[in-house]
Amino acid sequence: WKQMRIFVVILLVFCLFNGSFGSLFVVVWSAMMPYTAMAYDERSKWNQLAAMMPYSDRDIVLSKYAFGWLFILAATAASLVLQAALSLVWPAAGSASPAALLLALCVSVCVLALTLPLMFRFGTERGRLVMFLIIFLVCGSAGAVAGIAPELEGSSSFFVTFSAALAAVVLTVLSVPFSIRLYRRKRR
Repeated sequence: WKQMRIFVVILLVFCLFNGSFGSLFVVVWSAMMPYTAMAYDERSKWNQLAAMMPYSDRDIVLSKYAFGWLFILAATAASLVLQAALSLVWPAAGSASPAALLLALCVSVCVLALTLPLMFRFGTERGRLVMFLIIFLVCGSAGAVAGIAPELEGSSSFFVTFSAALAAVVLTVLSVPFSIRLYRRKRR
């Protein structure tokens, strides 16, 4: 809950003061929340306790993906609402279009699908270098989406968003079984 309160404050600050880029960054950054949960799990020895309970490896891995997906959706919805409210109050402020937020959602799911297997493989303590890669991916993805966002009008918007959605689905379909395999291998 402590992390989530911090996230909400950062969400408000970025959406209110950084306009379009801030909203897109928060959506992509929300993909990092499962790593915080994994760090707490490792610190509290949750995986050892879960091994004694009727949870399968698949359930444990999918719980991290589901947590990430829910956080990404919540950040997207909150950014959409905040940007709509901000555009009513302060029309001169730059706001992210719904198409740009949808693209950020897809990119965020891609980042989650690419990085969660790395976290399952290396863990949160040994994965400090992996965290630099994750931060680079998050910041780079947010910057790329912010750069593409003004051009998301008309038919190119559909193609870019459809391609990103397809990539998110394909990467997730490949990532989940791979993560399950890595988690099982690490437990042995």
